[in-house]
Amino acid sequence: MNQIQLNICLTSYNTEAELPETEQKLMAAARQATHKSYAPYSNFHVGAAVLLEDGTVFTAGNQENAAFPSGSCAEQSVIYWVGANYPNQQIKAIAVVARPGEARPDEYKPVSPCGACRQSLLEYEHRQQEPIRLLMMQPNGGVVVSESISNLLPVKFDADDLRG
Repeated sequence: MNQIQLNICLTSYNTEAELPETEQKLMAAARQATHKSYAPYSNFHVGAAVLLEDGTVFTAGNQENAAFPSGSCAEQSVIYWVGANYPNQQIKAIAVVARPGEARPDEYKPVSPCGACRQSLLEYEHRQQEPIRLLMMQPNGGVVVSESISNLLPVKFDADDLRG
C-alpha cells in the first residue's frame, strides 16, 4: 500500500485591508451582491463577485426555488453569466460572502463554495488555462485566499480525464 499526501496552501489575511485595493473592492461587491439574492427558503444570502482581466466586476446572488434543487448558487450564477457573455475574457478572481437573512444587514458569515460550485469554477479555470484566485470571507473580517480553484479539489475531475 502507498500513501499519497496532498498539500493545499491557503493564505489567511486578518482583515480585508491587507488585500490589494482591487480585491478589497471585489469583497465589497460580493457583500453587496448578498442583497440581490433570493433566498426565501434557506434565508441564507450568498453573494459572489468576479473580477475580469480588464478590471470589470460582475456580481450575482443565490437564487432559490420552491422546486429544490432548481435554484442557482451565487458562484454558478455569476460565472455562467460571465462565461456566456464574455467568453474571451480571463477571470482573475472571485470573492464569496454570505449573510443570514435574520442578521443585521452588515453581519456577514464565512463561507466557501459548495462542491458543485467548486467543480463549476474549476471548469472555467481549466477552460482559460489560468488559475482563478478565490477570496472567502472568514470570521472577524478576515479573508482566506486560494491562488487556484484546484486547491479546493486536489483530486479533481476535469476535461483532461475525458480524453483517452
